Amino acid sequence: MQEKETGRRGFLKGALVAGAGAATGAVGLVSPTESSAQTTGLKPASAPGPSPHTVAAERMSPGEPMTDAAHVANPGSDFMVDVMKAAGIEYVSIMTASSLRGLQESLCNYGGNKAPEMIVCCHEEAAVAIAHGYAKMAGKPMAAMVHAVVGLQHASMAIYNAWCDRVPIMLLVGNTVDATKRRPGVEWDHTAVDMGAQVRDMLKWDDAPGSLQNFAESFMRAMTLATTSPMEPVMIVADSELQEDPIENPKSLKIPKKVHVALPEGDPESVGRIAQLLVAASHPVIVVDRAARNQEGVDLLVKLAESLNAPVIDTYGRMNFPNNHYLQQTARKATLLKDADVILALEVGDVYSLINKIADTPGRPASRIARPDVQLLSISTGYLYQKSSFGDVERYQPADITIAADAQTTLPSLIAAIKRATDSGRAGAIAARKKPMTEAFVETRNAARERAAAGWDASPISTARLCMELWDQLRHEKKWALVSETQFVSNWPQLLWDITEYKQFNGGSGGYGIGYGLPAAAGAALACKSEGRLPVSIQTDGDLLMLPSVFWTLAHHKIPLLSVMHNNRAWQQEAMHLQRMGVRRDREAATWRIGTRIEDPFIDYAAMARSMGVWAEGPISDPAQLGPAIARAMAVVKSGLPALIDVVTQPR
Repeated sequence: MQEKETGRRGFLKGALVAGAGAATGAVGLVSPTESSAQTTGLKPASAPGPSPHTVAAERMSPGEPMTDAAHVANPGSDFMVDVMKAAGIEYVSIMTASSLRGLQESLCNYGGNKAPEMIVCCHEEAAVAIAHGYAKMAGKPMAAMVHAVVGLQHASMAIYNAWCDRVPIMLLVGNTVDATKRRPGVEWDHTAVDMGAQVRDMLKWDDAPGSLQNFAESFMRAMTLATTSPMEPVMIVADSELQEDPIENPKSLKIPKKVHVALPEGDPESVGRIAQLLVAASHPVIVVDRAARNQEGVDLLVKLAESLNAPVIDTYGRMNFPNNHYLQQTARKATLLKDADVILALEVGDVYSLINKIADTPGRPASRIARPDVQLLSISTGYLYQKSSFGDVERYQPADITIAADAQTTLPSLIAAIKRATDSGRAGAIAARKKPMTEAFVETRNAARERAAAGWDASPISTARLCMELWDQLRHEKKWALVSETQFVSNWPQLLWDITEYKQFNGGSGGYGIGYGLPAAAGAALACKSEGRLPVSIQTDGDLLMLPSVFWTLAHHKIPLLSVMHNNRAWQQEAMHLQRMGVRRDREAATWRIGTRIEDPFIDYAAMARSMGVWAEGPISDPAQLGPAIARAMAVVKSGLPALIDVVTQPR
C-alpha cells in the first residue's frame, strides 16, 4: 500500500481527485499537466489520460529520447549557442525568460553551461549592468539575455549607461515575430513588431534575423561593430521559432569568422600640426576622459605627457593616468585651464566645459573661463558616430584642430611627431617645467592628506577615513581593482591612493544612472575572478536600493567582491539640490530632508546581504572598528566569496 502523502502537495492532489469525481460531465476541467497525479496512483476517475509527451517528460529515464511529434532533436537554439561560442562569449547574464527558453535550454544542455556560462540575475537591468562592468574590466564583450518587450524596458537604464560610457555589450532579446504562432495572453503582450524601436537610440546597431544563417551573420557583424570605436551596445532579436524549430539542413549553415577591425588613426598632417602647437606652447594642458583602453594606453599617455612636461587633467571616465605621477594635476583643473594656451582633449565628451562654464543660477548664464587666444585641439571617436535623441553629446564646441580618430591608436604617431618638432631651444623650455610641476603635485598631495585628517575620528565616519582605512589594507595586495566610481566619496581614492595600473580603476557609469553601482561591480568582479585580482567597491546606499538582488547573484555564483557601504542614509546629491533651491527662495531650510533622506526606518544593509547569502557586518559608525572589519571582510573575499561591510558615513 502506498504511503499517504502529507502536507501541501498531498492536500492539493487530494482536492484534485475529489473535484474531478464530483464534477459530473466536466471531464475537460482537469488539464493534462494536472493529471500527472496519475504517476502517484491517485488517478482522477473522470480525467483524461496524459498525452504521450507528458508521459515521456515525466517518466522517461535520463537520456531516453522522446518519440512523439513534439520532439526536436536539433533545435535552432543549439546553432545559436555554436555562434556564441565561435564569437568567444564567455559569459551571458540572464533573467530567465519564456521568450528565450529555447536558447536558455541549449546553453544548459547543448552548451554545457560553459563558455558561455550563464550568470543568473533577478532583474534585467542587473543583467545588462553586470555585462557593462565586465566588459570594461575584461576588455571584451559579455552577452546579456533579456525578455522581450518588458525585459527590454527593465534593461533600458543599464543600456543607456553603457551607451554613454562607450561600452560594448551583446544584447539578446526574445520575440515571436509571426503573430499566428503566438499563444494568447502573455506572448501577445510581450511581443513587438519592431523590438529595437524601444532602445534604438541607445544602440550602435540592432537586427532581427529571419533565419539561422542570418542570425550567425548578424551576431558576428554585431560583435565587430560593438568592439570598433566608438564602442557601444548592440542587440540581436532571437525569434522564438528560430530557437525552437528543428534545423532543416545543418550542413547549409556556416558561422562567419570573428574579425577585428583596425581602429582609425589620425591623419599625419593634422597630427603634425597638433604636435607643433603643443611643442610651441608655454602652458599646454592635456585632458583625458575615456582615452585609454588598456595598460598600453596608460603607458602611452605617460610618454605623451612627459614628452611635453604637460599637466594631465583626468575626468576619471577610465583609468587613464597614474595618480602618483608628478604630471597628474587634476586637482588644479580650474587654474590650469584658465592659464592654458593650448589644450589637447583626448576622447573628451564635454569639450565645451574645458573653456566655458554655466552657472547654476536662474537663467543659467554662460561665461568663458579660458584665455581668448587658447588653442583647443581634440582627438576623439565621438566625431565618428552620434545619435540625436540623448544629450550625452554635450554642448557643441568647435576645436581649432579636430581629428575624428581613436586617441590611443593615434598616440604613437603624435609622440613621434612631438619628438621631431622639439628642437634644442624648446627642449630646454619643456624640461624647465618639470620642477614646478613636481612641486605643485607634492603640494596638492600633501594638502589632500591634511584635508583627509579633518574629522578623522568623527562619527558617522568621514569618507576620507573610509577610503584610507580601505587603502591601508588594499595596498598590500599584488592585484586589486576599485570597481566603483568615486565622485560620491569626493574622489578620495584618486587623491590618496596609488592607482597606477589600468585595471586598478574601472571608471564611472557613463549616464549617471542610479542602479549601476552594485551590478557593474559584480560584472567587474567576475572578470577579476579569473586572474586572481581582488575587487573592491565603495557602494552608495541609494544606488544599492535599486538592485539589491545582485547580492544573490554574487552569492549564487561565488563571485568574490568586497562591498564597503558608503551609507550616508540619503540621496545626498538631491539633498544638496533641495538645499540650494530652499536657500535661493528663502524657504524653510529643514524641509530638504523630505524626499531625500533614507530614514525612519534606517535600512540594515548587512542583514539584507546576509539574507541573500553574502557574508556581512555592520552597521559600523565607530571609526575605530572599521579597520578590523575590513580585514575580516577581505579574508572572506580572498577565500572566494563576496562580503559586505555597512559603514555609516558623512554625506561626502
